[in-house]
Amino acid sequence: MGLQFAAARAVSAVSTWGLKNVFHRPAANFPGKIALYVDPRIIADLTPKLAKGSVAVVGTNGKTTVTNLLADVLEQAGQRVVCNRTGANLDSGVATALLHAGPSDWGVFETDELWLAKILPHLKANYVVLLNLFRDQLDRVGEIDRIQDSIVGALASSPDTVLVYNADDPLCAMIAERAENRSIAFGVAQDMGLPQNTVADATMCQRCSSMFEYAFRQYGQLGDFHCPTCGFSRASLDFAAEDVRLSTDGLSFQLGKPQQGVAANAGAFSVRAPFSGAYMVYNLAAVGVAASLLGCSNDALQQAIDAFDPQNGRLQSYEIAGRSALLNLAKNPTGFNQNLKIILQDEGPKAVAFFVNDKEGDGRDISWLWDIDFEELAAERDLLVFAGGIRRNDLQVRLKYAGLDAQLIDDAHDLFGRLSNVPAEVKAYLIANYTALPPVHTDMDALAAAETAPSAGAPGASGTPAAADASDASQAPVAAASAPSASQVPPAADPSDSEAPLVIAHLFPDLLNLYGDGGNVRILERRLRDRGVAVEVKRVNHGQSVDLADVDLVFLGGGPDREQRLASAELMRMRDELRAFVEDDGVLLAICGGYQILGKEWLLGDEVVEGLGIVDMTTERAAGSADRLIDNIVLDSPLAQMPVVGYENHAGRTRLGAGVQAFGRVVSSVGHGNNDDDKQDGVLYKNVVGTYLHGPLLAKNPQVADALLARALERRAARAEVPAPSLAALDDTVEKAANEYLCKRLNVRV
Repeated sequence: MGLQFAAARAVSAVSTWGLKNVFHRPAANFPGKIALYVDPRIIADLTPKLAKGSVAVVGTNGKTTVTNLLADVLEQAGQRVVCNRTGANLDSGVATALLHAGPSDWGVFETDELWLAKILPHLKANYVVLLNLFRDQLDRVGEIDRIQDSIVGALASSPDTVLVYNADDPLCAMIAERAENRSIAFGVAQDMGLPQNTVADATMCQRCSSMFEYAFRQYGQLGDFHCPTCGFSRASLDFAAEDVRLSTDGLSFQLGKPQQGVAANAGAFSVRAPFSGAYMVYNLAAVGVAASLLGCSNDALQQAIDAFDPQNGRLQSYEIAGRSALLNLAKNPTGFNQNLKIILQDEGPKAVAFFVNDKEGDGRDISWLWDIDFEELAAERDLLVFAGGIRRNDLQVRLKYAGLDAQLIDDAHDLFGRLSNVPAEVKAYLIANYTALPPVHTDMDALAAAETAPSAGAPGASGTPAAADASDASQAPVAAASAPSASQVPPAADPSDSEAPLVIAHLFPDLLNLYGDGGNVRILERRLRDRGVAVEVKRVNHGQSVDLADVDLVFLGGGPDREQRLASAELMRMRDELRAFVEDDGVLLAICGGYQILGKEWLLGDEVVEGLGIVDMTTERAAGSADRLIDNIVLDSPLAQMPVVGYENHAGRTRLGAGVQAFGRVVSSVGHGNNDDDKQDGVLYKNVVGTYLHGPLLAKNPQVADALLARALERRAARAEVPAPSLAALDDTVEKAANEYLCKRLNVRV
């Protein structure tokens, strides 16, 4: 420590004073950022403030809750604690917290998964608590393998750091196996008996690429897993949550005594909390394990839980106009699905509002909405549903195909204005993603404060502008809800029992499930049923087979490298059958990796390998570059009169053979398509549509969906030797509004 350190502290103090007193803004990041610029070792220079050491909390979901609650437990135990409580989890946030702190006992710091590699080498934390890993912001972060590599590298930089990890998560367990640091495993010892969601983020063993088997699964990929091929399995638990009880009123469990030698002062803890959700069992177990290792008592843990009220929008309760309301964060499919479980525990009438943004902190690609099981809400009676945030139009489309008729709203003020005539016993749930949460939280605080103000206006008197970037053109007037009622879906005509169904084969959905592309199948199925056309969807999982002679439309998506490699082996065995299907006018929709494999050569990981050879095209990585082509994109396609909109995220560069037709021409100023040069995307060959467009493709492009269905109906008619029916018109107002919003945002004339 010397002049750099002194200068860094000085500029930090000046910036903190200016932010608080001149600009009236929180000083959570900037003081640390400017201090790091002056002294890159400022975190290491400040760690002597921490007399006993520090804990870094990392993982996809639950970091803020676990970090704040662990800090509370330590304070209940009489310790002095430094904590980045606002969730400023980059190196600048950790540096700011340390700069603002006085002499302390412990530091408890939330850290971003990728930024742990920049923080831990300087912090040298006693413990890293690894909560879970889920797909999140694939356009920014990339696949989970990259995160795992980064965390393993961070741990290598601090060999004395002990890894405390969720052993129920095979992705965390693989980090523990790879890292040379001492590790402590925790998990849930019993089956909580929970219904499972459609998509899990880890279905394959990362040792040998075999499919996992489970004694039981809790949610996502978390559970008692094992690989039948190589034996990789959940570790013996050092800390185990047992006797878990979940109810609408809260949860409780016993945190079992660790094995001998892990911690001399650690014993069995009893935990109870007024929180809902299986994910909170894991969060509280992580807190309990860390608290035990740091020498805290069960009483300190329980007192902290009883007093826990972070006021940060995470599981925050309100009472507004006599109506109970719950606000919570959800920023990826797993988080949303766990919030749906909380909502479904409420047996009474309810209003649910979802808010989704696509700012940099959220990730620009919102295709993941189609990996959320909103269908679970469709069977609920007395349910009102609302869609807000910058991408409310996309959210409204997704909810429509889940059987939910969502009203568009501007903000929380607008929501409660629409609920003003709804009985107060209808509880409100507001679920917002990362950057959508702060403004919703601010609105909720204002609404709650107005309850006690003498001159408070009626709920819904909003001075808050509509969500930034929201399309004015898409905002058709919606009458305020007057009473709770079941969400309505346009009735579908009953198909004739004698009519042969149109058969859709979804190939390997258990492997090829990135970017919500499986939603394309859901859209095709719904558009047929709404027209009274009989349809059968065959989900062909790994190890299963299908006779394509009896299929009218095949869907093939993309997946992570490991899963895609396994699927490609199956597809290559089906090569002759797939070629025959295409040449016999079978309809094939292929996205991303599924599109690439149709060519002569394609990109499997970093390797160019032989493809199916169905289409004259090749795919390779750009010479000397690992850059992915990532952005919103708009095409002009012969399959649609409207512009075709979507999101591209791919490393491969595809080049079509001479005379091969592209799916569409790029007409937006952003977006690339097949490669860096051609400004074309995808391919059209016979009844094959291949493309890099996610979204999923068909969500905002109903004309493309109907073009595929018309051709599939012709194939079905030819198989049955009957005339092909025409497609009746559907009400595509919601889909077109979402399409127009993106076109307007990208300055493309509709």
